[in-house]
Amino acid sequence: MGRSLEGKKEIVDELKGLLNDAELALVVDYKGLSIKDISDLRSRLHSKSGICKVTKNTLMRKAIDGSSQWSHLSNLLTGTNAFVLVKGDIGGALKELQAFQKDTQKSLTKGGIFEGKLLSQEEIKAIASLPSKEALIAQIAGALNAVSTKLAVAINEVPSGLSRSLNQHATSGKS
Repeated sequence: MGRSLEGKKEIVDELKGLLNDAELALVVDYKGLSIKDISDLRSRLHSKSGICKVTKNTLMRKAIDGSSQWSHLSNLLTGTNAFVLVKGDIGGALKELQAFQKDTQKSLTKGGIFEGKLLSQEEIKAIASLPSKEALIAQIAGALNAVSTKLAVAINEVPSGLSRSLNQHATSGKS
């Protein structure tokens, strides 16, 4: 039994809301995945601020209709698709998706949209290979800490050097 027109409108409105919140949208071919597999993917993505939505391509077309940011998504809407929408930890979500795909050997990422640009497979892999947000923050904090430590040592060296020079001059006995 098909869905009612009202039910379809609700799904389209929900998709529009999810897309408005998302920074990245991926189209994943889910052919061959079981409900258990989809549930596993959803739980993996949940920890990385991502969601996996399985819906008909026609409903997704209606959701992206008129949106310049997501318009390129229509090129990917063929076959059996699940949609991964991410807000926040994009690299982490992509790593989780790739780990899931490696574990199941059943799904393939067709492509994605980030900041209105259609992403190729290589670009998606490049984003996934970037360090996590936490790792980048730690690297920046470490770099800032190293700079401030070197600055403190350099500032401390001026009076210490002056003191050593005065002490050496005093002990040499010259006036």
